[in-house]
Amino acid sequence: MELPEGFTTYTRKMLGDALYERFAEGMAMPSPVSIRLNPLKCDGREVNPSFAPREVPWCRGGYYLNDRPGFTFDPLLHAGAYYVQDASSMFIDEILRQQVDRPVRMLDLCAAPGGKSTAALSALPRGSLLFSNEPIPLRAQILSENIQKYGHPDVVVTNNYPQDYQRSGLTFDVILTDVPCSGEGMFRKDEGAVAEWSVQHVDQCHRLQRDIVLAAWECLRPGGMLIYSTCTLNTKENEDQVVWMVETLGALPTAIDIDARWGIIGSLSDTCPYPVYRFIPGIARGEGQFMAVLRKEGEIQPQSTKTRKSKSAKGKSQKCPDAATATISSWLTDGSRYDLQQTDNAITAIPKAWDVFSGDLSALRILHRGVRMALIKGRDVIPQHGLALSAALHRESFTTVDVGQEAAIAYLRKESILLPPSTPRGYILLTFHDQPLGFVKNIGNRSNNLYPQEWKIKSTHIPENPNEILIKQ
Repeated sequence: MELPEGFTTYTRKMLGDALYERFAEGMAMPSPVSIRLNPLKCDGREVNPSFAPREVPWCRGGYYLNDRPGFTFDPLLHAGAYYVQDASSMFIDEILRQQVDRPVRMLDLCAAPGGKSTAALSALPRGSLLFSNEPIPLRAQILSENIQKYGHPDVVVTNNYPQDYQRSGLTFDVILTDVPCSGEGMFRKDEGAVAEWSVQHVDQCHRLQRDIVLAAWECLRPGGMLIYSTCTLNTKENEDQVVWMVETLGALPTAIDIDARWGIIGSLSDTCPYPVYRFIPGIARGEGQFMAVLRKEGEIQPQSTKTRKSKSAKGKSQKCPDAATATISSWLTDGSRYDLQQTDNAITAIPKAWDVFSGDLSALRILHRGVRMALIKGRDVIPQHGLALSAALHRESFTTVDVGQEAAIAYLRKESILLPPSTPRGYILLTFHDQPLGFVKNIGNRSNNLYPQEWKIKSTHIPENPNEILIKQ
C-alpha cells in the first residue's frame, strides 16, 4: 500500500522510528476480522470453533476470527445475533462498563452504521435509554436498520445535525462524539480513505470536530461524560482537541483502567498530559482508533422518570385505538411496560419509563423508536418486521416455522417461501436455528414475504458451503 508522503513523514515523526516500523508492518498485514455477539439473542450460542475465535480483551462478547467468512449469507447476521465490528471500536464497551453504574440517557451523535451504538446497548445498565443519531440521511437509514436488527427496545434513532439536538433542550448523561475525521486509522481497510487524505482535509475535520463538540457539550448534563472518538492517527484531530476541550470548556479528563498487554498506547503529544487511548495497527490488534473520556463539572443528578408535556415529535401521534390494543399488546412479552401510539396507520410500542418528553422533540427527525409493532390496513393488523427482531417479542403469539439455510436466504432475498402444508393461514413467524427472521402471511396456496424491500439481499450468488458462524453450545 502506497501511503501519502505527507502522512508518512508526519506519522514517523509522531511515533518515532521503532513504533513506526511496527505500524508499517501492521499496515502490510490483512485487517483483523472481529464480531461482537448480541447478548439479547445469543443465549446458548457460541462462535464456531472452526473459526479459531479469540476473545477481544476489552469487550465482552467480542471475538477475533481467523479469516473472513461470507457474512452476507449468514441468516443469523440479518437476525441480529451478532454484529461485525472492528475490535478497536469495541473499546466503548470497556469505557461504559467502568464508568456507568446506573441507568442513564445516552446520545451517540454520529452513529452510523451502528457499531458503537449497539455495543453501548450491550454495556449500559438496564433501564438506560439511547438516542442514536446520524446526520446524513442515507447513512441514517442504514443505522435504523442495524438498530432494529439488534432488537433492543430502549432506543430512538434520529436523522439530525448536532445543532438540532442543541436546540431541542434534551440533555444527556453520556454523549459519544465519534466525529468525522481524516480516516488515517482506516487506510488498511479502506483505499478510498487514502485517496481522500490531504493536509487540507485534516484541517477541515479539525474545525468540524470542534463545532460538533461545542453542540454536544451544551446537551451534556452537569457531571455528565463525553466520549471523544476518531478513527484517525494525527494529534491535530486527537490530542490537540482534548487539550482544547480542557482549556476552553473546562472538561475534566477521566482515566480508564487498561491492561498493558492490550497494546493500547497513550498520548503522543508533549502538550497533552491527559489520559487518552490510541489503537494503532501493528501495536493493538485492530484498526486505528482514538478515544478520550471527559467529564463536565457539576453534581450528577438522576434523570427524572416523569414525563412532562412538551412539543411533540414531527408527525401526529395518538393513543392506539382500543380495538387493536389487546391484540397488539399480546405480541409483547410484557405489554404492560409499554404505551401503544399510532402515527397515521403505524403502531409503535413506547416503554412507559421513557422521559424523552422533557425537551422539544419537534426539532428532531425520528426514524425509529421503541418497537415497530403493526400497520393498520382496514380491518387487518399487520405485524411489522421490527417486532419480529425485537427482544420484546412474545413468540408464542404467532405460529412459528423454523426454516433451513436455503429457505432463509430466499426469505432474505424477498422471494416466495414454501411452508409446510399443515401451516395455518395468517401471519407466520419464520425462524432460523430458532432465531426469529421475520414474518410471512400464509394465504393457503402461497405465502406473502413481508421482509422489508430495502433490506433484502441483492446478490444472486448461492454459496456452496454456507458458514455456520454461531452454533449452539
